[in-house]
Amino acid sequence: MRIMKSHYVHLMALCIVTVWGITFVSTKVLINAGLRPSDIFFLRFLLAYICICPFSLRLKLWSDSVKDEMLLLLAGICGGSLYFLTENIALTYSYCSNVSLLVCSTPMLTTLLLGLCYKEERINRKQMLFSLIALAGMSLVVLNGHFFLKLSPLGDMLALVAAVTWALYSLLVRILNHKYSMLFITRKVFFYGVLTILPCFIIWPLQTDVSLYFQPVVIFNILFLGIVASFLCYWGWNIVMKSLGVVRATNYIYLNPVVTLIASYLCLSERVTILALVGAAMILCGIYFVEYFRK
Repeated sequence: MRIMKSHYVHLMALCIVTVWGITFVSTKVLINAGLRPSDIFFLRFLLAYICICPFSLRLKLWSDSVKDEMLLLLAGICGGSLYFLTENIALTYSYCSNVSLLVCSTPMLTTLLLGLCYKEERINRKQMLFSLIALAGMSLVVLNGHFFLKLSPLGDMLALVAAVTWALYSLLVRILNHKYSMLFITRKVFFYGVLTILPCFIIWPLQTDVSLYFQPVVIFNILFLGIVASFLCYWGWNIVMKSLGVVRATNYIYLNPVVTLIASYLCLSERVTILALVGAAMILCGIYFVEYFRK
């Protein structure tokens, strides 16, 4: 039963990362339709919060202490508003390849951070080796045959902040999951994510063109991002992190650029190079052997 359960959790992680890889394409479609990144985040998290509320009616509204509530607030910021804001603003100042490369370094940052805080989350030398192989493969996929990165200090710094905030989100969930259910934590993340994005509308006003929201392509992508990529995937991902451990779960994020590469090729007709395919193979190899050599 334990093996079967483990297999189901790994399958869940794979499905979630696949969906998250597609979200880059979905977000790009919405931006091209006239929505700002802050609009997209607000709508997807608001929809996710509305969806999760009926499932959590029997749960309490607040945590057991002010300290825990502050940790949940930080989780909403790190896993929601700040993460998406820094990532999307970085794209306006830096090149997509730079941002993708830095943001997708999250698994390595998470491994280092969690290893410092929790002995049971530390990985052995063989796992570290194959994690580095997956990281190298991810670089080949992101660069897709282009070996020169044009530095943009502000954009690259924001992308690095995005990677660090997701690593911190993983740590916060690790701290909280021993006291609260994943359903409770996920609902709080959505709530505080929506709440903390509101001040941004002072700088970037919410898109008020009602006709824009009734376009079929906008409706479909908002529903996809809100219900599937946020409501279902965040809830599922928190379960995955609790079941596998944060470090093992986060290694699946290396697959994100592979899915994005395939989705971009199919939906946006973007070019795929042989080196990118080699990188994809390295990622799959790295993830498999990190799991194979686990303690």
